[in-house]
Amino acid sequence: MIAIIDYGAGNIFSVKNALDFIGLNSKLTNSADEIRSADAIILPGVGAFPWAMNKLNESGLVEVIREEAHKKPFLGICLGMQLLFDKGYEFEETEGLSLINGTVNKMEEPNLSIPHIGWNKLEILNPCPLLEGLSDNEYVYFVHSYKAECGDENISAYCEYGHRVPALVFDGNIYGAQFHPEKSGKTGLKILKNFGGLV
Repeated sequence: MIAIIDYGAGNIFSVKNALDFIGLNSKLTNSADEIRSADAIILPGVGAFPWAMNKLNESGLVEVIREEAHKKPFLGICLGMQLLFDKGYEFEETEGLSLINGTVNKMEEPNLSIPHIGWNKLEILNPCPLLEGLSDNEYVYFVHSYKAECGDENISAYCEYGHRVPALVFDGNIYGAQFHPEKSGKTGLKILKNFGGLV
């Protein structure tokens, strides 16, 4: 079973529907026991970094996430990916989950629209299991105003939007997608299926 963490700050139903569509058993939960017993974990997220971290802290799940993320496949989506890093700088400096080294900063692209909304091509930097079976001409859907800043060794794929934007990051069995796989058509569903195959 894949636990989709429901902490009041996620696009949880679209993720659940996508997993149902591809036949992956999942459950929306805010139970520490269910997260601990799950085979894999997904952390969705929409909204602002400090607000989402506050919701996670209120839920009492921060330490559970930090413990379990190292034991089983873990995927953060959109804001859920950003929360994986050490700190975010949306409105104020906020401590993240510190599961991947790096920070999250506002995108500064004077000649491009921010937020970054739309389809962009994935450029592969370091192959990872979530990209297995995909070509070098895959497009995925983004909606965000902040981006991760991290080492190349943690970037599996990026997109070009003025500058390089980390799109899929990883560290061991911990993964983060800045894009929305559940809204990225066949490519996104394949990435989710690959994640389910890690169990």
